[in-house]
Amino acid sequence: MNFKQHLVIMRGGGDLATGVVYRLHRAGFPVIVTELERPLVVRRQVALATAVLESHIQVETLHGQLAHTPTEAEQLAQTDVIPVLISPNLPNLQSPISVVVDARMAKRNIDTTKDQAPLVIALGPGFAAGTDCHAVVETMRGHWLGRVIWQGAAIPDTGTPGLVAGKGAERVLRAPAAGSVDWRVEIGDSVCEGQILGDVVGEVVAAPFAGVVRGLIAPGTAVRAGLKIGDLDARGEREACFTISDKALAIGGGVVEAVLTWLNQPQ
Repeated sequence: MNFKQHLVIMRGGGDLATGVVYRLHRAGFPVIVTELERPLVVRRQVALATAVLESHIQVETLHGQLAHTPTEAEQLAQTDVIPVLISPNLPNLQSPISVVVDARMAKRNIDTTKDQAPLVIALGPGFAAGTDCHAVVETMRGHWLGRVIWQGAAIPDTGTPGLVAGKGAERVLRAPAAGSVDWRVEIGDSVCEGQILGDVVGEVVAAPFAGVVRGLIAPGTAVRAGLKIGDLDARGEREACFTISDKALAIGGGVVEAVLTWLNQPQ
């Protein structure tokens, strides 16, 4: 089956959204990613949102490119390139949109409604399938990860990151103050417990344990106190910093399942 006529709008280009785009692109769907003017993405090496900051980004076999207009985004979507368009709202396109995926991971519904496309999918908590959207895909690590929910909601946000190598909340680096971020390390670096990784207006950010730097918000980004600005991985696997995660791929599989289920229904 040729899926080229079914345009997908991916709202958000973070690491989880990128896993979804990877699955959809491999299946043959054209995708346009929309992002903020200054993305707050942490796992920049595996996030298509990085194209906003650097014009291009290569994530495994995906090549993301900043599109400057909706028309350019539509044209690029019909090629092997994934266009990333700065557009906080749904873009005004000439081509019909088949699917909208809210992958912004805001843990709440900002402005998504069922009438935005024939199929509207949302990732994670904050949405009710059948009310806010047509389907929700579970994003919580564990038994239900990647499941498609057609009625009801995903598991509520616990406020605590899932365990990776026995580390939960402590693996997330948060801004100690409001201001601009400056780093002394890069994504993929191995660090020791207590090592100073950077600072926010002079307030240092130190490694809570030994591991590999999995993600860092772009240096120079203005942040609020408490915002997630980095991610440390105790597994010490440098390659994992530059490849799409198991979680992102599982969620991507759920989105592909939802799209194919919808396409297989009598229209």
